[in-house]
Amino acid sequence: MKRSLSYVVWLPLLTLLTVASAVTQAQRPANTVESIEYMVEMRDGVKLATNIYLPEGDGPWPVVLARTPYNKAGSSRGARRYVDNGYIYAVQDQRGRFRSQGEYVPHEHELADGYDSVEWLGVQPWSNGRIGMTGASALGIAGNLAAAADPPHLRAAYFSVAPRSLFYEGRFVGGLFKEEDTGGWMRGQGVSEDEVTAYRKRVVLDKRWQETDLIFHRHNIDIPIYNAGGWYDLFGYGTVMNFKYQQEWGREGAKGNQKVMVGPIGHGPLSGDLEYPESRLGSDEELRFFDYWLRGIDTGIAGEPPVKYYMMASARKGHPSAKNGWRTADQWPPSASRRVRYYLTEAGGLSTRPPTTVTASTTYAFDPSDPVPTLGGLNLRGQRGPMDQRDVGERTDYLRFQTPVLEEDLVVAGKIDLELWASSDARDTDFITKLVDVYPDGYEALVLDMGLRARFRHGRRTEDVKLLTPGEPTRMSIDLWNTAITIERGHRLAVHLTSSNYPRFDVNPNTGEAVGETTIEPRIANNTIYHDANHPTALLLPVMDEASPTLALSTSQNDQP
Repeated sequence: MKRSLSYVVWLPLLTLLTVASAVTQAQRPANTVESIEYMVEMRDGVKLATNIYLPEGDGPWPVVLARTPYNKAGSSRGARRYVDNGYIYAVQDQRGRFRSQGEYVPHEHELADGYDSVEWLGVQPWSNGRIGMTGASALGIAGNLAAAADPPHLRAAYFSVAPRSLFYEGRFVGGLFKEEDTGGWMRGQGVSEDEVTAYRKRVVLDKRWQETDLIFHRHNIDIPIYNAGGWYDLFGYGTVMNFKYQQEWGREGAKGNQKVMVGPIGHGPLSGDLEYPESRLGSDEELRFFDYWLRGIDTGIAGEPPVKYYMMASARKGHPSAKNGWRTADQWPPSASRRVRYYLTEAGGLSTRPPTTVTASTTYAFDPSDPVPTLGGLNLRGQRGPMDQRDVGERTDYLRFQTPVLEEDLVVAGKIDLELWASSDARDTDFITKLVDVYPDGYEALVLDMGLRARFRHGRRTEDVKLLTPGEPTRMSIDLWNTAITIERGHRLAVHLTSSNYPRFDVNPNTGEAVGETTIEPRIANNTIYHDANHPTALLLPVMDEASPTLALSTSQNDQP
């Protein structure tokens, strides 16, 4: 249930300036794709430019709001889908962008500005007070934060390719700064190089993160949300985990009312030689969801399973497997029967049998001046998706471990982790992990690629940071996020390990200096991966028991995300 306005600490009378005065039914423009611009005043006096697109006929109507850093001008085409279906469409330039006033600081004003904008819309004469929010990527970030501010008039939302947390995985992964995506995106928005450098140093939890990052405010959300995203999307973790948190642990109004849809897509077209049939996300899901929650129309969506996901399989262009396709489930992960450990073994093997060798390890030299190049993966910019990792070449700092040729399908759906035993002669270094599907012809299709900066192995609060003891075997956990894939009979499952992936991640200088400091010359680190009985490095896979679809994961695997 939405709380009353008495919850608000202070919300001033939201005034407006407009190219026309207050709109009445008689003044509404005949061409409803045309918009009227309002300057909506926020609580601190800053005015945000907001285009309003009205349907034909008599109102009032429900409103769907999008808040964008990318220029609201040119939203007419997108607006038609909403106004033709009986919704007002409102699109707003975020603070400091294009026609809006104020200073632009990416994502740091979205809680307050989102709240104030929703509440302004909720009391306009052409609004019936039922507000929804929509948006992808940066717009989804803004929308999620608005929902976390808990504006009383917000009733439902549809967000796609939006993260759970900019702090934990949106800007940094395992403490590694996403150099190309984060740095490149910020530069593209006009952020100075000094500001990018300062942002890079904010890897340790600080007050600003707690004030503005969704993960610290998500407990306030009390509305139904439809999350849509992709297995190869840089925000794919958020798509799944935002759903899971609200569906299982959310407040009244959110808990049990969530939907999620995840397909084999990225944050843009996929690179590589794979192509998944019928992979597009359903475009009608949003309106069906809004019709139910904002207009009270029984579209049937409430009775459908909350999880819709694409099970990937062999997908070489022109020769996709029939095992590719959409599935539904009542929870995430869906009916996985057990967590199976695949252990690294000597001579580059990967086996479900624990190692018995007393001493076994592989050492390589990681030179920060010669990083392993990025080839696909969960990226915003450049190439993305299931590219062939054979193009990395044979490097002494790039380790491949793989199973024998599979004699039967290996069906995986859920969260994947690597339990890594490693050491270094440096006080700090990085470890990069890739999950790979090796095709019969040798194509090494990248599925997931994540990393960990060793100093952050215990977390990213100030008190968690701990440098390595040189030469000491250390247990670490690398979160590889979620996927759904059938590694088919005749393929191999592989794990690739290294210490760099540039420019996807910044390169560790191996000096042990504070992140972003450069007073010490970068050095080569000799890094060791252990795979013996006392230090069993293992990949943890959620393997689905296709014969027992109702089996659920153990309690430990359903811990709050």
